[in-house]
Amino acid sequence: MTSAQIKEYAHNLGFDACGICKAKAIDADNLKGYKNWIDSSFHADMDYMARNGDKRYNPALLVEGACSIVCVALNYYPGAKQPEEYPQFAYYAYGKDYHDVVKSKLQQLFSIIKKTEPSLEGRCFVDTAPVLERYWAVKAGLGFIGKNSALIIPKKGSYFFLGELIIDLELEYDSPLSLSCGSCIRCIDACPTRAVTAPKVINAKRCISYQTIENKGEIDEAIVPNLGDHVYGCDICQQVCPWNRYSQPHKTEEFNPSQAFMDLSFDRLDNLTEEEYLRIFKGSAVKRAKYSGLKRNLQAIRRSKKQ
Repeated sequence: MTSAQIKEYAHNLGFDACGICKAKAIDADNLKGYKNWIDSSFHADMDYMARNGDKRYNPALLVEGACSIVCVALNYYPGAKQPEEYPQFAYYAYGKDYHDVVKSKLQQLFSIIKKTEPSLEGRCFVDTAPVLERYWAVKAGLGFIGKNSALIIPKKGSYFFLGELIIDLELEYDSPLSLSCGSCIRCIDACPTRAVTAPKVINAKRCISYQTIENKGEIDEAIVPNLGDHVYGCDICQQVCPWNRYSQPHKTEEFNPSQAFMDLSFDRLDNLTEEEYLRIFKGSAVKRAKYSGLKRNLQAIRRSKKQ
């Protein structure tokens, strides 16, 4: 099995990009940067991001005998978007939960490789384990990290889910790209809560995505006036990014929104029952915020409009 064959199989499965890098401990600069981010409490109350540091910094501890990391990207940019006057959901949450969709494709890719390499050992990862996915995507040559901390794929943009196969197979490796945002600071200037505290550094406590999804308490009152219509997540720093002028609608059926989702006006969401919530968001990433969280967010938006 060659690297070129693996990439061909990945593209045949629907992945929009695939690159491969060597599995080894992360470099000193990125190790220092991540630890500084944690020490600054920029991860807010997402305590899991401070745990399992040894595995997070060295993928060889996740898979015995790990040699290679196969990194993939799957486009989620929607072809149809919610009306602007409706409560806004982040694009990634329009359809089915990406964890399930990407992992299924990764498992298929692993099975294909294993047919040629029967002794192959490895694991699939989709944002559910201590893996620095954007770091490895850069090492695998998929793209570069923008000032909003998103992975940007040249001529494709940043609306991509990432996944990894960590395997005990030696392969040919790709090289990182020598690209950057240059002098552009549109994402920094556009963030209404100033969550981008420095290039590539996000203070989660100020981030609308954190406040409306991960935060299990009340939304910070200092953030409420800047919520706009964001009821679940936020795409502002991506929407203003010049690289996203290249974004094309995805081709993954599971990411297409239902009509019931597209019809969620403020009044409809206001009167949404828990039973309707469970039906509309069955198998969706939105379930992470739960019914109570969605209602909390809607109430915060209502308050912001009165201020």
